[in-house]
Amino acid sequence: MRFIDLSGWVGALLLCIAPPIIDSDLGKILASLGLAILCLQAWHKECYNLIFLNIIGIGGYTYALYF
Repeated sequence: MRFIDLSGWVGALLLCIAPPIIDSDLGKILASLGLAILCLQAWHKECYNLIFLNIIGIGGYTYALYF
């Protein structure tokens, strides 16, 4: 399995784990990490719109984490 494929699965797994605990700091961190990891796969597949959405999502979870 290639690194890009593995990163896609890991990112998706983190995003599957995050919703039930999204109100905790850990849930927000897992969601942010999942989106960041999925950016690798989106970059490889040249899905720049998804990178944009992932970055916005990371910003939202980071904002919610610290404010």
